[in-house]
Amino acid sequence: MNIEDARIYCLSKCGATEDFPFDETTLVFRVERKIFACVDLMNTSWFCVKCDADLAIELRDSYPTIVPAWHWNKKYWNQLDIERMSDEMVCKCIDHSYDEVLKKLPKKVRTKYGR
Repeated sequence: MNIEDARIYCLSKCGATEDFPFDETTLVFRVERKIFACVDLMNTSWFCVKCDADLAIELRDSYPTIVPAWHWNKKYWNQLDIERMSDEMVCKCIDHSYDEVLKKLPKKVRTKYGR
């Protein structure tokens, strides 16, 4: 998957937005102002997503294209080599990240998203 396809997929999620909060090359994707994905546009093959801590370890052990995210809390963030992963797996990781963020929001907010 290339960065534009990953970007389009992230923005297809209900309520998703994008912005550059850190600098002009670090693009983040948010839902309800909470980050669920991030990419540095200077190195677009690496894409960071949030992950359940136990699942993060399992994924890293199973896929050489998934490693702890650089500059993020390595317990909860994975870095994906999206150019070497299947589109299906990239989408599954983005979906999981989005869901991880939503499940920590107040119930009143989650209901807007059918959760």
